[in-house]
Amino acid sequence: MAVVKSNDILGTGRRKTSIARVRIRPGEGKIRINARDFEAYFLITRQRNAVLAPLEQTGRRTQFDVVIRVDGGGITGQADACKLGIARALKKFDEQLGDGLRDSGLLTRDGRMKERKKYGLRGARRGTQFSKR
Repeated sequence: MAVVKSNDILGTGRRKTSIARVRIRPGEGKIRINARDFEAYFLITRQRNAVLAPLEQTGRRTQFDVVIRVDGGGITGQADACKLGIARALKKFDEQLGDGLRDSGLLTRDGRMKERKKYGLRGARRGTQFSKR
């Protein structure tokens, strides 16, 4: 059982099949993801910007240390899950930040999931190739 420090603020983010458990605590702006440095985990700038978006939006980039445990899915889904988890934790820290985060679309969960494969088809919608002869 993990011991939660009294000054840690928790947030959970989900996207597709990725789940991110986020802890923010007062600090100087360090971000650790799965015990690795933020820049080493997300190599693509777009994904880094997605994770930093809630902190930049609220102007709290250097006020909090962020520790994230993320599982499942691909790297883009994980980045979006981290973004939602950080936004939820910031809202829990200060309710006043909620309106700005919601207006930016950072508190809205992206509900798009992969459509399941149907029987008789090769995928979710693609059928078999038609053969005239």
